Amino acid sequence: MVETYDKPGCAELRSQLRPAHLDYLEANKALLLACGAKLSDTGDVASGGLYLLDVETRSEAEAFIAADPFAQGDLFQRVFITRWRKAYLAGQNTLTEG
Repeated sequence: MVETYDKPGCAELRSQLRPAHLDYLEANKALLLACGAKLSDTGDVASGGLYLLDVETRSEAEAFIAADPFAQGDLFQRVFITRWRKAYLAGQNTLTEG
């Protein structure tokens, strides 16, 4: 799981980088379980994002986010990467019992 936080006052930069960011996501959609912007309660201001990646290692997650045009364009103030276990996805239990 990758959680990003935009730098304050960077809404215009986010808008400028967004088309390249969306192209990047499309090109890498095989790695994405889910992703999207974190929005204000009114839904009109983005302040970062959340990515659920289907990768095995931290280094793969780090490489993925480092290559994102948002990261390349210096939009992010902070990035947190946390190992995440898929327990339920799309209403399905993904855990196997041995």
